[in-house]
Amino acid sequence: MPMAEGNCTRLNEFILMSFTSLPTKIQSLLFLVFLIIYLVTLMGNSLIILVTLADPMLHSPMYFFLRNLSFLEISFNLVIVPKMLRTLLAQDTTISFLGCATQMYFFFFFGVAEYFLLATMAYDRYVAICSPLHYPVLMNQRTCTKLAAASWFPGFPVATVQTTWLFSFPFCTTNKVNHFFCDSPPVLRLVCADTALFEIYAIVGTILVVMIPCLLILSSYTRIAAAILKIPSAKGKHKAFSTCSSHLLAVSFFYVSLSLTYFRPKSNNSPESKKLLSLSYTIVTPMLNPIIYSLRNNAVKNALSRTFHRALGLKNRNP
Repeated sequence: MPMAEGNCTRLNEFILMSFTSLPTKIQSLLFLVFLIIYLVTLMGNSLIILVTLADPMLHSPMYFFLRNLSFLEISFNLVIVPKMLRTLLAQDTTISFLGCATQMYFFFFFGVAEYFLLATMAYDRYVAICSPLHYPVLMNQRTCTKLAAASWFPGFPVATVQTTWLFSFPFCTTNKVNHFFCDSPPVLRLVCADTALFEIYAIVGTILVVMIPCLLILSSYTRIAAAILKIPSAKGKHKAFSTCSSHLLAVSFFYVSLSLTYFRPKSNNSPESKKLLSLSYTIVTPMLNPIIYSLRNNAVKNALSRTFHRALGLKNRNP
């Protein structure tokens, strides 16, 4: 419970309003739907990681970065979904002050890392298509490891500064967060202090985090498009484009869902509509990525087939 200190309080816990305004039957239905999506997400991304590790044909930079993306999606889901499911099933809406701060920290960390990892994957496709002869040299194992580390690193300062700063503010008498997880805007509404400087930082930081990877992706694909147009045969163009079509779809889903959530006019941005839009990047997009990469990528489909055949073969020899 909050402890009063003048006009403000020192909070020990928050209450996540989640979908508590909905009837119990609808909440039970949502629990079932979200649980299925969550399990599909975990299984799909775990399968991508295992297959790309087990199959020698997928030991290339493209699939190294895909493993990183799948690990990110699993981690991102673990930060948000289990608590949301518990809220829907057991009506356990409380989250400790430290738990809320931890959830927000890793939400920012994994979210920022995904932006930069998608940009790194675009650069990988640029080198593969525009400099195919130099690709094995330019994208060697050491370079890929450095690029992956560079993709993960920006999440640390962004998450540390934003979370530490926000949770250093005094909070007003209410501790009800009108969301299904501890996102910055709904928690910020509970602060009883001047947050103008923090809001400027948050807006500038968000724009930089979104725009820098976005510009890198656009730059890579502009050059990729120019290189593909120079290929004389239609078959060659199709083959070149097919190597980056899955990544383009993943980028589109990620950026569109986040843009609709965080860059809509305030007049059209009610808490309830934001909750629904937030489901797109917290629940739906992490589930779609392994589906996109497995259905639209022949190498992954063939690797999955080989893996299942090997597993069935082992099972048959060892009944």
